[in-house]
Amino acid sequence: MTKIRNGTPAGLLGAARWGKSSYSGAVGNCVELAWLAGGHVAVRNSRDPNGPALIHAHTGIEALVAAVKNW
Repeated sequence: MTKIRNGTPAGLLGAARWGKSSYSGAVGNCVELAWLAGGHVAVRNSRDPNGPALIHAHTGIEALVAAVKNW
């Protein structure tokens, strides 16, 4: 398997199960997340499902969500 790092094409994360918020619209401009092995989370643009994915530690995503909720 290709080493997973920021910018890895999302299409190479074949085992990833992508999901998006139930609040997302049907226009296709959503951010999608996938849980990866090792406690990482991949983030991609739904308009470019095979484009680059940003890879973050699970704790970083938790901090982001908490900050947005408290905004």
